[in-house]
Amino acid sequence: MNKILVATVLAASVMLQGCASSLTGETYSRSEARKVQQVQYGQVLSVTPVVIEGRTNSPLGAGAGAIIGGIGGSKIGGGTGRSIATVLGAVAGGVVGQQAEEKLTRKQAQEITVELESRRIISVVQEVSGNGIFQAGDRVRILGQGGTARVTR
Repeated sequence: MNKILVATVLAASVMLQGCASSLTGETYSRSEARKVQQVQYGQVLSVTPVVIEGRTNSPLGAGAGAIIGGIGGSKIGGGTGRSIATVLGAVAGGVVGQQAEEKLTRKQAQEITVELESRRIISVVQEVSGNGIFQAGDRVRILGQGGTARVTR
């Protein structure tokens, strides 16, 4: 692999990681800041480890992979063969890049089932955060805004 290809791969992986957004209970997007949320209290009934699948609809992974694959393919053969290798390299790189992006943006999460003080039972899936994993019996706050909810301590 030449130096340009290595630099492109490194730049693409940094870009992909920088685009990943947090789905924890402690992280808010800019659009969520300063908005009123409904607060409810409850007790955790159960916690199930789950995985939030990664992003597959972004052009970053496929685009970066296509560029890298095209560069790699352009180093093969000559004339028409080189052109075909470049196209095939770009297509294959795009597929591999999209799969890499999905894996890089996949998150370890938890499905938290909570019995609210109103006796209603709800379930919220959120990324595992620095505060650790919730346990059955934990007293928690549920913060809701529109159709979005988060569980916090």
